[in-house]
Amino acid sequence: MNLVKIFRLTLAAALLTAGTLAATSAQAQAPLKIGYTDVQYVLSQMTESKQIESELKTYNDQLAAQLKSKSSEFETKVKDYQQKSGTMTEVVKADTEKELQRLQQSIQEFQRTAEQSLQQKQQTLLKPALDKLQKNIDLVADENGFTYVFNSDGGGSPLLLHAPKDGDISDLVLKKMGITPGAQAPIKSGPASPATTAPVAPGVNKTKTKTKK
Repeated sequence: MNLVKIFRLTLAAALLTAGTLAATSAQAQAPLKIGYTDVQYVLSQMTESKQIESELKTYNDQLAAQLKSKSSEFETKVKDYQQKSGTMTEVVKADTEKELQRLQQSIQEFQRTAEQSLQQKQQTLLKPALDKLQKNIDLVADENGFTYVFNSDGGGSPLLLHAPKDGDISDLVLKKMGITPGAQAPIKSGPASPATTAPVAPGVNKTKTKTKK
């Protein structure tokens, strides 16, 4: 199973780019000043990021362990069926195959709900950090006279395609939070699925559950 890849910043983009920092009447009379920040870069520097990553990985591992347990149980029953099917009556054989189909479907459903649960957990863990980031962006923008601030994060669809370097307030935001800007790699987006492809029961059509990478 791949290690957890966290921090899809759909939520961050929604919080930090949809009408961020509406101009006050005083600002409206001043020259327009536009700034930008790389949300992913700033998040990667925050102390909260390591804790969030750790908690999300733990949760992912728990889901993966549950899936592995369910899959092992299923595979054991499949082997037992394969060994005994030659001596089973048609009625017993049909009942056993139905039971294996039910277990297979249960595993596939668990896989789907686990993926959804992992994404919800990610959003819950991220929200306090995003709220803190938004607050400090507001403070930096007010103190430095920026009328609007855009997200230049290249991890998704950037809303800023060109701008002068002196418009980048990322390091100012980090300093406002008491963080010395460093060179940590930006957080990668997209939580990995905790589930692998569900096993297939004998006597049923082979349907595979897609896993996200």
